[in-house]
Amino acid sequence: MAGDFRGPPPAGGRPPQGEPPRGGRPARPGSPGWTNQPRNPLPGHGGRPLPPPSPPQQQPGAPPSRGGRGPLRKPPLGRAAGASPPTRAAAPARLVVMPRPAGSGAGGAGAGVHPASQAPRDGRVTRGPSMPDWRRVGRATRGRWKAVLILLLVAFVGFGVYLDQNMTRVQALPADSQASSSGTNYLIVGSDSREGLSAEDEERLATGDAAGQRTDTIMLLHTGSSGSVLVSIPRDSYLPIPGKGSNKVNAAFALGGPELLVESVEGATGLRIDHYVEVGFGGFVGAVDAVGGVDMCVPRAIDDPKAGLNIQAGCQELDGTTALGYVRTRATPGSDFDRVKRQREFLSALLGKATSPLTLINPFRMVPLASAVTGTITVDDSDHIWNLAGLAWGMKGVSGGDGVQTTVPIGGSAGGSNLRWDRTRAQALFGALQNDQTPPESSFGP
Repeated sequence: MAGDFRGPPPAGGRPPQGEPPRGGRPARPGSPGWTNQPRNPLPGHGGRPLPPPSPPQQQPGAPPSRGGRGPLRKPPLGRAAGASPPTRAAAPARLVVMPRPAGSGAGGAGAGVHPASQAPRDGRVTRGPSMPDWRRVGRATRGRWKAVLILLLVAFVGFGVYLDQNMTRVQALPADSQASSSGTNYLIVGSDSREGLSAEDEERLATGDAAGQRTDTIMLLHTGSSGSVLVSIPRDSYLPIPGKGSNKVNAAFALGGPELLVESVEGATGLRIDHYVEVGFGGFVGAVDAVGGVDMCVPRAIDDPKAGLNIQAGCQELDGTTALGYVRTRATPGSDFDRVKRQREFLSALLGKATSPLTLINPFRMVPLASAVTGTITVDDSDHIWNLAGLAWGMKGVSGGDGVQTTVPIGGSAGGSNLRWDRTRAQALFGALQNDQTPPESSFGP
């Protein structure tokens, strides 16, 4: 006990240097006795103090340490998830090319190792393969589409010019015409011309070999703000023919050609004819076959050897040869009135199919159709291909059900097969068209 007594503390209450304060507590860091405090001996070392800590050992192949710190290791298990390491200045990012691990090739020891496992673990940033620049790809794609559209436009315009130059033109519209009217009027003529048909074609189509040229079909199409109106003019209509007296209207075509026919129609209707379109037998058959036939609902069976027609009742598709006999025959109870009605219906259906998107975007139909029509069609010398497009557009309005289809009102017979118009109703019909108005139903013919 006496060996442990060290005497009373000096004045001021401070213990002597190198001795712990009274009570056995060690000196606090920063106190005067801190520097001379002996290290606590570790049990099992014979009371000797602990040696100073040795510097970290550098492991072979490990990246060099930075700032005197050892290699990066996984955080201890006691650290909370998401705890951030002590803050230090970040090194600038740099592009690092990583060497390919040995044996990473096909069949090597490193096969099947995900590339992400080869990324550096010391915080360095590597740059992978760049994604394509979609803006450049989009501009290149748009450029190709523009080139394709330009080529298609050039081809379309070139084909239109070719067709326009191949059309047959005649002097059909009188230069001294006095008629005037609003809207646009087309005179559509289906002639019985055999021009371009061989002897075999004449026998197959049952057209005969008659010389000359007559009109089997005469129709007037009016287009304007009041819509489309298609009027059939029976070929046996008895009308005044300038310089030839009075006769059937188709006689005007036989006596003076298209120009005399146009003068006769203008004098009888009071309408100014703006465009003239004439189609022969060959062009009609070629147009029907080019669109792949036309669907028609035939109300009754017709057997007419003169027209080369033998058809059953019902809805069916008519090819070119059958269609020609269908629009020419008179072997029905209504005779010529039934015929002009069939002609209007068939022409509307034909042009409706010819202007459908399935035909316009199909070159295997559009090219033969345009070639067949322009190769056998006759127009006025002032008409062009775009005027035919206007005709087709006007007929599309009729076939769509928005227009009017009718026949000139008939008042009786003028002797024999000649037909006399009902002048009062005919004047109401053509007077409305002259002012570009919808004609009243009371003016419609059979």
